[in-house]
Amino acid sequence: MEQRLSLVTLGVSDIGRARRFYEALGWNGESPDGDVVFFQAGGMVVGLWSRSKLAEDSAVADAGGWGGVTLAHNVASPADVDAVLVEAEAAGATIGRPGAATFWGGYSGVFVDPDGHPWEVAHNPGWVLDPGGAVRLR
Repeated sequence: MEQRLSLVTLGVSDIGRARRFYEALGWNGESPDGDVVFFQAGGMVVGLWSRSKLAEDSAVADAGGWGGVTLAHNVASPADVDAVLVEAEAAGATIGRPGAATFWGGYSGVFVDPDGHPWEVAHNPGWVLDPGGAVRLR
């Protein structure tokens, strides 16, 4: 198996609400059938699909709680972290942790989307963020 990630699918309770949230952040989605929405996110895809259908398809029991995964969006500066958090809150997110200096030498904050998926927005001065938004380890 190659060391890469192709698709992350977020289980959501209301596909329309979830799509409107991500589109309010400036993302452009497409849906082949109205049941699932896909967003091109750099070199990978983020999908939105019914949480119950996703659990069934993935052969797991949905306990309804946090799944132990946090998504991340890296940006070029601490000011960019704060700007994305403001944008996410305006789109309907809850701010879980405002932007602040981190123990690892960066700056980050967290927003939680309407379905409870946490997103860390981070500036990591130890990583390279290329002009296309791809993150590279130094």
